[in-house]
Amino acid sequence: MTRYLAWPTHRTIGDTEDFLAFCDAEWERWPIGPLLIESRAGGTLLGGTGLGFDTPRQASTGYVLAYDAWGAGYATEALAAIRDRAAELGVERVYALCHPDHRASARVLEKCGFLSEGTLPGYAQFPNLTPGVASDVRCYAMRYPKV
Repeated sequence: MTRYLAWPTHRTIGDTEDFLAFCDAEWERWPIGPLLIESRAGGTLLGGTGLGFDTPRQASTGYVLAYDAWGAGYATEALAAIRDRAAELGVERVYALCHPDHRASARVLEKCGFLSEGTLPGYAQFPNLTPGVASDVRCYAMRYPKV
């Protein structure tokens, strides 16, 4: 499930502690940060999403789900909620980067109204797919009217 992520799979407790410190710092600096995705029935942890701000008016988003949560509409629901929350916060542009081979994720982005802005050649590494190799990425974005 981590094949197309831009960060390596956590291998140690320290990796997770570092990630949690990063999450805390994002929430201190910005109006929203990393979020958990839970099921409505029972609150089972399914994955994560959120916004990562570049500036107060531009942020990135993405999501990761446990394998057994794939194909049930959770990604679409989570992304739509993040899209709507970004608009409420006055964000003018939200973007997501997607590996060109990850068609399921591209479909979710398109279903939520994100438009393809094109391919960025050799832009990012996917350490769980091809460690140390820069890969092309597709950039999808949602633009909001200035407020």
